Amino acid sequence: MIDSTPVAPLQIACLVSGPSRGSNLKALIDACSSGEIPAQVALVIGTRADAPALEIARAAGAHTSVISPRKYASDEAAYAETILSRLRRHDIGLICLTGFLRQLPVAIVAAFTNRIMNVHPALLPLFGGRGMYGENVHQAVLDSGMKVSGCTVHFVDEQYDAGPIIAQVAVPVQDNDTPASLSARILPEEHDVYVRAVKLFAEGRLCVKNRRVMVWPP
Repeated sequence: MIDSTPVAPLQIACLVSGPSRGSNLKALIDACSSGEIPAQVALVIGTRADAPALEIARAAGAHTSVISPRKYASDEAAYAETILSRLRRHDIGLICLTGFLRQLPVAIVAAFTNRIMNVHPALLPLFGGRGMYGENVHQAVLDSGMKVSGCTVHFVDEQYDAGPIIAQVAVPVQDNDTPASLSARILPEEHDVYVRAVKLFAEGRLCVKNRRVMVWPP
């Protein structure tokens, strides 16, 4: 059994990719600022300096850093160590992927086992894996004929979208849905369920046993 009880106050790092609009990041920052989540978004790491999400982070007073994967294309170990050094500098207890579209190096996953979260815009384990992000996910759901979609918050492991599931929310698929309309209805649910999951972690109420995430009472 792995206890996720963090050291208070919990310091969160969010990772974002270049095109990330930052809506999940903003939801977490706002929830921390209001006290809904007893934690602080202390650091936001982006892959490009022009990432819109970094502007949101700076406006909120979070530290920001740009670490380009292209710079370390032939040296994953150096890429991982550069990220880990930033995380250690800010005493990070939880990593949240907020529009981060790359697979994390194994060294980071190992250093933060069950301390990395992601939100996925579908009901995992369906419609996950490499290339399943943004409208690609919603188009795949519509093509499948599924009547229900939704979103999933999970811990991150070495595989895409395969870590232990923390929470899920179901959203009906409507007959006239497009990828854009389905995404628009799921996005607010992503914000809510991500905030709830991070709040549970910050309160020390999550543990993982045999890949099943359990929630302790308050």
